[in-house]
Amino acid sequence: MSQKTHRRDFLKWGALGTSILGIPQFLPATALGLEKAVPPSEKITLGVIGIGPRATYDLNAILKLPDVKCLAIADVQARRREAGKRLVDEFYGNQDCAVYRDFRELLGRPDIDTVLIATGDRWHAPASIMAAEAGKDVYSEKPCGITIAKCQQLAETFQRTKRIFQAGTQRRSVPNFQYAVALAQSGKLGKIHTVYASVYEPQLENGWLPREQTPPRDVVDWNLWLGPAPWRPYNHTYVDGGWRGYFDFDSGARLLDWGAHTVDLCQWALKADNTVPVRYVPEKDRIVCHYADGVKLILDFLKTPFGDRSPKFITRLGTCPVRFVGDEGWVETGDEGGIEVQPESLKKELPEAVTRVKGLDVSAHARNFFDCVRSREKTVTNEMIMRRSHVACHAAAIAWILNRELRFDPEKERFPDDEEANLLCARPERNPWSETGV
Repeated sequence: MSQKTHRRDFLKWGALGTSILGIPQFLPATALGLEKAVPPSEKITLGVIGIGPRATYDLNAILKLPDVKCLAIADVQARRREAGKRLVDEFYGNQDCAVYRDFRELLGRPDIDTVLIATGDRWHAPASIMAAEAGKDVYSEKPCGITIAKCQQLAETFQRTKRIFQAGTQRRSVPNFQYAVALAQSGKLGKIHTVYASVYEPQLENGWLPREQTPPRDVVDWNLWLGPAPWRPYNHTYVDGGWRGYFDFDSGARLLDWGAHTVDLCQWALKADNTVPVRYVPEKDRIVCHYADGVKLILDFLKTPFGDRSPKFITRLGTCPVRFVGDEGWVETGDEGGIEVQPESLKKELPEAVTRVKGLDVSAHARNFFDCVRSREKTVTNEMIMRRSHVACHAAAIAWILNRELRFDPEKERFPDDEEANLLCARPERNPWSETGV
């Protein structure tokens, strides 16, 4: 948590969330004044797979944890892995951080306990699965699986290997989102009948950018960058971050970029972590999803990532807003930390501390992961929680792609009467380890 948040405020908020609303809170040692020096032999060791902007943000928070030591960086781009090494070496004041082009070399090191995976979407699940098979615990950025089938395979692998998994849907560990969920579950809003999850307006791009000269493998390993995705000619725009929106590389027509967060929060608010909606109805500017009990989950499109807002959401609450609506009131929150709530009487109960940490902060979420690495308990966004919320997002995306209403079986995780939809639950995979570069 941010050091600007006072320890006393967190203790008050923790008491409120636990004793009144029944939601356990996961507070970092720094927030409770418990941080102390940790002997090197007791530190959890970390390797990083993929070191772009998001991984850099995550790593800046993780490096500050006193019981974690980053040993290595793997990335297919030379400039990124060297930037990652500089970040780590400057923090520790040495030159010890190893770098690898091929992340499998990092996974082969027996002295690395955990990995942070922050590649593009196409690699999240395969790299996580390989890491679990290599005996590593995994913190994976989202979307954690590019298809329903990959989410299933990832979850089943971690169940079988008993490794620890944390999805990077960190808003479960941020106070204002925790409070909004707790309020929805408290009964003070009446029976919750509709939940709103903001998502990007879906995008489906199947074209290719113009061919450019492929760089040397040590500069950009294009074959490894593509990984399981279909081959296409190199263009620097892809590796510079412009891969988003292309079907071959992206998850669920971009719907999971925010949906992995916001649908996850809606599932949590409804106590629906063990199920998904059973019907998906695409409309002009939203997808209406129906649970078996009649509750609606509305995936509301935002026209641009940080631009036009749906009128259903209050702009100043920031990115990734969610709204939970009951018979007697509603609550809404977003990444800026603010909370809007009706009826007015509930505003008097809002703890000041819940507005001080923004939704992008990963500190408490990372702390929960490393604590669970030690205790071997499930994380707050473990593989099964990830599986259900991601499957719901993918099912909604498939309904949007096909532009028709779809029924879904939550137990079998299949569309019972639509084989065309079922074909979109998985994708053919290219051999990502081809030495010939295809």
